Amino acid sequence: MGAVTPAERLERATPGDRESKQDREPKQDRSRATRQRLLEAAVACLAELGWARSTVSVVAERAGVSRGAAQHHFPTREDLFTAAVEYVAEQRSHALREVSAKTRAEVVAALVDLYTGPLFRAALHLWVAASHEEQLHARVAELEARVGRETHRIAVRLLDADESRPGVRETVQGLLDMARGLGLANVLTDDTARRERVVRQWGELLDEALG
Repeated sequence: MGAVTPAERLERATPGDRESKQDREPKQDRSRATRQRLLEAAVACLAELGWARSTVSVVAERAGVSRGAAQHHFPTREDLFTAAVEYVAEQRSHALREVSAKTRAEVVAALVDLYTGPLFRAALHLWVAASHEEQLHARVAELEARVGRETHRIAVRLLDADESRPGVRETVQGLLDMARGLGLANVLTDDTARRERVVRQWGELLDEALG
């Protein structure tokens, strides 16, 4: 007896078998969509409500899914919000990689923008929680170290900076620290006017420092 062809296997399959195969991919798509909604809802809740009020139930309700569905994807609250901040980090890195700035002042503005929007605000709430929540601390610290390295690497490329030269690495890191500081200042008040002056000044300083 010859080998059974794929077409023959499909023909011999029961209706239930065929339906399960046909449904598998849509189910996976729905699962990915649910996970995405939960991550986006978690980021929004952290940014708007802070850590204490951002429970799994609140996030699930905002995402339009049941608490059970949320816990299927993220068994613990720490899992959910660590994944949410990792999602934030991926979005921030993606935004940086897409920057098409032509001048260093434009690069500075793009970097500062990363630290003045809701993504940064969400990450900030998690940092504060991690400072006194033992279960979060190690996970968030490791994540932020990784994010910091990636952001620094992308900034070096965008600025066309030669880190083999003395002081260049510290200059780039100083820029990122400054951008983060402007993001913190923006949490309480709209700091747009002063921020624009600082961005212009840093653009000029980088042209001098990096050549």
